[in-house]
Amino acid sequence: MEIEISLVPEIITEIAGFPITNTFFMTVIVSMLIIVGSYILSRRISTVPRGFQNIVEIILESLLGLVDSVTGNRAQSKKFFPIVATIFIFVILSNWVGLLPGMGTVGVEQVHHGENVLVSFVRSPSADLNLTIALALVSVIAAQYFGIRAVGFKGYLGKFFVSPFKKPYGIGTFVGVLEIISEFAKVVSFSFRLFGNVFAGEVLLIVMLSLVHYIVPVPFLLLEVFVGFIQALVFSMLALVFFKMATEAHH
Repeated sequence: MEIEISLVPEIITEIAGFPITNTFFMTVIVSMLIIVGSYILSRRISTVPRGFQNIVEIILESLLGLVDSVTGNRAQSKKFFPIVATIFIFVILSNWVGLLPGMGTVGVEQVHHGENVLVSFVRSPSADLNLTIALALVSVIAAQYFGIRAVGFKGYLGKFFVSPFKKPYGIGTFVGVLEIISEFAKVVSFSFRLFGNVFAGEVLLIVMLSLVHYIVPVPFLLLEVFVGFIQALVFSMLALVFFKMATEAHH
């Protein structure tokens, strides 16, 4: 029985005719971990932090400091921080969950193209283009929301729709069209960057594990842990930069 490398997520079962893929299954697991963990932590929070609360506070304070370095405004940072931190935590857990040792061998046996293959229950949600597109859409739509809240609906639309009769004639309209195209380009750039890096990492690990079973794949596993962190950081920081840019008045 072989482990198949598939570009699209594999269906592991169906519920009432609705296909459940391994990436959807792990997305639910990661989401529940974040929700339950946040709830438990909020119920047990103390004035003097200790244990797991210490770790969480260090991570969140570091993220807030990073957000401050981009916005230069603590009040604005507090507006952006919840969604930026949520994106970072969700993406990094989604990237890492597919790297759990041994979990790739837990799954169901299926017949694909006449051969028995193992469809694993565990696959990184970030290796599913559907998820990365959804995250990209959330980030871009949130940027529009923050922009409208900051400069007003009319002021925000001013960067997309500029009168062609203002001097220099036609330049404003051309720039407005480029701005509209750039908003759609952000979705493509966001989604394919994260998907491509995580999927390529999974393929690399599967190939290395199929060639050499012991010791040699460990450096590649550690490399993918680092890449998973970098991709989560890049995704969340790019979202933050877009939020900041959207709130700047158009000139």
